[in-house]
Amino acid sequence: MPLFAANLTMMFTEKPFMERFAAAAAAGFREVEYLFPYDHSAEAIAAALEVNGLRQALFNCPPGDWEAGERGLACLPGREAEFEASLDTALAYAEIIGVPRLHLMAGLGSAADPEQRATYLRSVARAAERLDAAGLQLVLEPINPIDMPGYFLNDFDLAAAIIAEVGAPNVALQFDFYHCQRIHGDLCRRFGEMAAITGHVQIAGVPGRHEPDVGEIRYDTVFALLDRLDYRGAVGCEYRPAGETEAGLGWFHPWRAPVRA
Repeated sequence: MPLFAANLTMMFTEKPFMERFAAAAAAGFREVEYLFPYDHSAEAIAAALEVNGLRQALFNCPPGDWEAGERGLACLPGREAEFEASLDTALAYAEIIGVPRLHLMAGLGSAADPEQRATYLRSVARAAERLDAAGLQLVLEPINPIDMPGYFLNDFDLAAAIIAEVGAPNVALQFDFYHCQRIHGDLCRRFGEMAAITGHVQIAGVPGRHEPDVGEIRYDTVFALLDRLDYRGAVGCEYRPAGETEAGLGWFHPWRAPVRA
């Protein structure tokens, strides 16, 4: 049975961020994820997780200047010192919050550029080394060029090749079915081929990125596939509710955990 993680960057946005933990728990989620925790103290987030009986599934390493349009540092030559500092920050938060994996954003660039590809490989290897020392998994996520034009890691086969080339046992794929459908399609076959290197899964409806029961993906088939392939990780609900979050959770009711007393 899939174990779902509410994405608090996109869900329960009717409430301030720190109140979304309680809202997710009340809705029956037992895991959460979000893009970035860095606007809040790690101690406050750890406390919110504990009081609400939640586990942290994932968050992202710092991406550079997000407001200025940066989407990661890993492929950018000349930004190595900032990249190293971003790992310092991510690992400090991870230690306090408690999380089994971190997502490393690649940045805007092109894998066809030899210097950028070499920089990315070095960055992934360095991040893998540092996360391994902390007992953490590193995940890499291909992002589709419609939602994020110019993103370096925009192909699932490229991601698999990078993981193989780096060769670190704690580097895995973040398999987002929404992004895969928008890039490639043929989801079940592709996930079947990549399940062995997958460390985290995410879902959303296509094309609107709304609830997973709306759009062109049959998630009942996907969830059955996850069970059949014995996927044991969390399934991140990285979608934007079409209306109020709780009004769109009918799809989730069969899997929701009992509300804590």
